[in-house]
Amino acid sequence: MMKRVYMACLLFISIGLQAQEKQQKTGGLDPSRLFFGGNFGANFGNFTFINVSPQVGYRVTPRFAAGGGVNFIYQSNKVNYGSYQQKSNYGYAGLNAFGRLNPVRLLLLNVQPEVNYIWGKTTQTPGGLESRQEGKFVPSLLVGGGVAIPAGQRSSLVAMLQYDLAQNNLSPYGRSAFLTFGFNF
Repeated sequence: MMKRVYMACLLFISIGLQAQEKQQKTGGLDPSRLFFGGNFGANFGNFTFINVSPQVGYRVTPRFAAGGGVNFIYQSNKVNYGSYQQKSNYGYAGLNAFGRLNPVRLLLLNVQPEVNYIWGKTTQTPGGLESRQEGKFVPSLLVGGGVAIPAGQRSSLVAMLQYDLAQNNLSPYGRSAFLTFGFNF
């Protein structure tokens, strides 16, 4: 099943890249079609989550863009179970590629395969039981859609509902759909 999903994503991105090839033959790379953006998120408390994920993209056609970026995520969770407490700390660093289609003005569909390197540990007190997560590569396949709300002539606020199709137990995205907010300029 996952192979089919990955193949569909590659097809989605390759269609956009073919459109880019045709454009390059007629006029070359246009710097005005480049855009920069990404996501930044933070939550503090018993569950701490910090996400810094810059991206760069190229508007291949007025309706299709492709690009890539890096992910830096820190996650800490503290849970009290009455007589004991469990605390986990994890770090993620990774790379992603994306294909973004705008079927109509303001609406967008997004496919983003990525791989993150994860490390961290979980500690239980009292008793000091500790388990470590040795460095490991974790794949994710984010799919979703949303809106790009113009914020000036060349920038937009992007809000998307996304879901990780890979559903790896170590994924930073969990098992539910999630909202992301970003800014492109």
